[in-house]
Amino acid sequence: MIRTLRSLRFLFTAPLILLMLVVINWMTSPGDWWVQWAALGIGIAWVIALMRVIRAAILVGGATALAAWWMKRRSN
Repeated sequence: MIRTLRSLRFLFTAPLILLMLVVINWMTSPGDWWVQWAALGIGIAWVIALMRVIRAAILVGGATALAAWWMKRRSN
């Protein structure tokens, strides 16, 4: 649960971090784009975090659907 919440938070903070790094790179060395390597690492971590959040959403949705089906079955 905590891991999923951290992943969800990372989905919003990672682009901000990357934007900050792009600005720093642009201000310090505009001819040498070292930020591409940071973007690669953050991008890989971002995709992993996205998959973790999607997996949690599917599990919660499936559990909710199962509970709704069970409650409907019990009421009949």
